[in-house]
Amino acid sequence: MELHKDAVLIRAGVELKDLDYSHSEGEFVETLGINDPAVLPVLRHSCAHLMAQAVLELFPGTQVGVGPALEDSFYYDFLAEQPFTPEDLEAISKRMRHLVKQNIAVRHLLWTKKQAIEYFESHSQPLKVQLINEKVVGDEVSLYQQGDFVDLCRGPHLPSTRFLKHFKLLSVAAAYWKGDEKSHSMQRIYGTVFPDEQSLDAYLTFLKEAAARDHRKLGKDLDLFSIQNDVGAGIVLWHPKGAMIRHQLESYWKDAHLANGYELVNSPHIAKLDLWETSGHNGFYRESMFPTIEFDNVEYQLKPMNCPFHLTIFKSRNRSYKEMPFRWAELGTVYRYERSGVLHGLMRVRGFTQDDAHIFCTPAQLEDEIGRLLNFTLDMLKTFGFDAVDVFLSTQPETSVGSQDKWDLATKALQNTLEKQGVKYQVDPGEGVFYGPKIDIKIKDILGRSWQCSTIQVDFNLPERFSLKYSDDQGTLQQPIMIHRALLGSLERFFGILIEHYAGFFPLWLAPVQAAVLPVTDRTVAYASEVAETLRQEGIRVETDLRSEGIGRKIRDAEMQKVPYIVIVGDDEQNGKYLSYRVHKQGDKGKINMDQFVNLLKKRIAAKDRGYEE
Repeated sequence: MELHKDAVLIRAGVELKDLDYSHSEGEFVETLGINDPAVLPVLRHSCAHLMAQAVLELFPGTQVGVGPALEDSFYYDFLAEQPFTPEDLEAISKRMRHLVKQNIAVRHLLWTKKQAIEYFESHSQPLKVQLINEKVVGDEVSLYQQGDFVDLCRGPHLPSTRFLKHFKLLSVAAAYWKGDEKSHSMQRIYGTVFPDEQSLDAYLTFLKEAAARDHRKLGKDLDLFSIQNDVGAGIVLWHPKGAMIRHQLESYWKDAHLANGYELVNSPHIAKLDLWETSGHNGFYRESMFPTIEFDNVEYQLKPMNCPFHLTIFKSRNRSYKEMPFRWAELGTVYRYERSGVLHGLMRVRGFTQDDAHIFCTPAQLEDEIGRLLNFTLDMLKTFGFDAVDVFLSTQPETSVGSQDKWDLATKALQNTLEKQGVKYQVDPGEGVFYGPKIDIKIKDILGRSWQCSTIQVDFNLPERFSLKYSDDQGTLQQPIMIHRALLGSLERFFGILIEHYAGFFPLWLAPVQAAVLPVTDRTVAYASEVAETLRQEGIRVETDLRSEGIGRKIRDAEMQKVPYIVIVGDDEQNGKYLSYRVHKQGDKGKINMDQFVNLLKKRIAAKDRGYEE
């Protein structure tokens, strides 16, 4: 089993061999560009191997699975006899630091398939044998070795462990081997690594802030929603405060759609299985659909999509080009079977409401409709505080349906619209859906994280499958073009994004409680209730705290609940018929009369802005 004497690092597509390990770290960074984003995955994948080496040295008998690099971290899956504890992670980190100091060279190995299988069988690593049998094409197997640790891997890797010292192990989570719930339950250790200490510290600070904004924690602390085992995994219960935010979001969404020329439709939660056969979902999407329900000798299906219902509405009567385009919008709840291992708070659930709409238009109308839709999308995202977006034009994949003329027409319409409106975009070659090209819009939250929410997809397939027709100006039947679009995605996921973006401190127009009225003593309870009722009659969402607690405790509790405005009513306020108020995180703002306070709040609510003061 000959060792190849070259260590390999890929940078900008160039292979660098026979590296000089005597470089200082600074020289290595400068020479090889380890700060280049293209090199960071190599750094992280190399650190995953380092972690696996440390685990095997500390816990003999552990089986290793796979250890890929992620966008800003890495992980490795292990099949161990006992769960890893926080103390184990610290011991693994200590051993990794020791291996870093050892400056162990990393070597690329090329073995025959037989040699690789014999090696991993002799080292009690059946999962690696399974991967070789399933993944390796031909008789040559690529591996990497550092010290006594050898791993199945295509590479590339850094030349030595000494370049991996700025790492941090983050957490342990459960994971199924190859994502199969019927297979081994693995332990997944997550970690991260950076080329320098400053970058690592900055990322750890980011993680701390992200943890403080975690929508699952804030959802519980602010009593917004819950997901409970008694109801079912991935099924969301909206509590009163969360439901109020959802109500405001839905009301704005509906009003905005009506103002933009849409009509609202509603569809049922269940339909005959035949509908999903016609749409193709039962053939191509079966694994993500719940089992069918049978009664009266007919099979019914919980809907995974709203599209077939909208197509059926179009088909319910004859349509003319004079009526088009049709813009039909629905907040439609759908149900999809997501594996339990991927469920994650509001971000991945089994029942959710799609911000859905479909536009049926003629070819001549396509470009104008896309232009209207793009403006509508960007305006709505700005309303929720997302000014920074990344836009992608996803083009025809290798496997697609429809004529090339239709693909060219749709792609050109999307591209022309982006360019006419001066929207910066990136082309994502071959990443369109099989039925048409699309525009995807990713928003960026306050922490700079990207979230895929908005999509504009042109579809030739479903109108054909449902035999949709309209009469053109010659009385000839033509097939309409269908645009699928979502502005916010699912309401559940978008709500989770909003919670984290705002850290639970929502803009005034969305806040479930816009003002809290706090009496200082029992003597001012009646006046506090009068103030609250006046605000309520003016359309302000208000609550009172009538507990026999000190005013300091009441203020702290209102601050913890992130109530935007806190009204304090004491003897002076009662006698003078005015208010004293505070703003969340800003402190006391002084005295104000009722009319001024109401006008202040109404102005802020109408503006839908983040500000709370003049």
